[in-house]
Amino acid sequence: MRRALPLVIAGIVAALALTGCSGGSPGTTPTAPSPTRTPPSSPTPTPSPTLTITAADRAAVARTLADLEREYDATVGVVATDTTTGETVAYNGDRRFGYASTLKAFAAAQFLRAVHGADRDERVRWSAADATAAGHSPVTSEHVADGLTVAQLAEAAVRQSDNLALNLVLDRIGGPAGLDRALAELGDRTTEVVHDEPALNTIEPGSTEDTTTPAAFAATLATVLDGQTLGRSDTALLEHWMSGNTTGDTLVRAGAPDGWTVVDKSGGAGGIRNDVARVTRPDGGPIVIAVLTTRNAPDTAYDDALVARSAAAVLDAFDG
Repeated sequence: MRRALPLVIAGIVAALALTGCSGGSPGTTPTAPSPTRTPPSSPTPTPSPTLTITAADRAAVARTLADLEREYDATVGVVATDTTTGETVAYNGDRRFGYASTLKAFAAAQFLRAVHGADRDERVRWSAADATAAGHSPVTSEHVADGLTVAQLAEAAVRQSDNLALNLVLDRIGGPAGLDRALAELGDRTTEVVHDEPALNTIEPGSTEDTTTPAAFAATLATVLDGQTLGRSDTALLEHWMSGNTTGDTLVRAGAPDGWTVVDKSGGAGGIRNDVARVTRPDGGPIVIAVLTTRNAPDTAYDDALVARSAAAVLDAFDG
């Protein structure tokens, strides 16, 4: 039974480009990332029952998403794929959107793929000015005096969307260009990683810099969580970080049916609001989903409800 979605989430969150994808409550003091420990490997999911999504199902999803676009004066792009059966639902799947802080999940994945052993425990330090310049940096701003390990920075980037943490992780994997090359190696030649935080949140009209498509991000998420690209233990670690994402409760997680589990990474700035997630049904069938949205009117703040309701419409097609 699906839990009811509010038509309007109270307190529409306005995120300026400088703030990245802030999602914590005002005035709260974030805790430091816990020392990184590799959790047990995830059990192999039970194959899900065969589910056929009909043309009528897809048409119904498209109508619902078009209605949401009109209601919110926004553009919506969604791709969801059952990674067991290959069944896919797409809407504006090849349209470009600014990715904002959803990129942090893929930076953390590349960190786990490229950095090993004692190098993950290298302690990094920075200045208070660095944290201020990066924008939303709730963890790193509290650790100017003592610093954090690179692994803790990767965790902070995913769990609390810390901007400076992303920038410092990027420094260890070749910068934005290094991450762009890594994504291309994994088959994603669509995403264009050009800037770090906070500049990656500003999308110039007509530019493809710092953008992706729902199809590209859904496919790349499926790849980094396939248990082979990172290895079983590092896949489980990335899942662990994503399961603790503090900025995603009102997004795909809010749109998923009751009893389904979600690991995700959110992103938002100005009128951009996104979430990329792996959603697992109670029967063990995994679905990767990328929901990317942007408001059409300049200076209009994003609305979490648009992402949640878009996810709900698409996931309903898989709830057979």
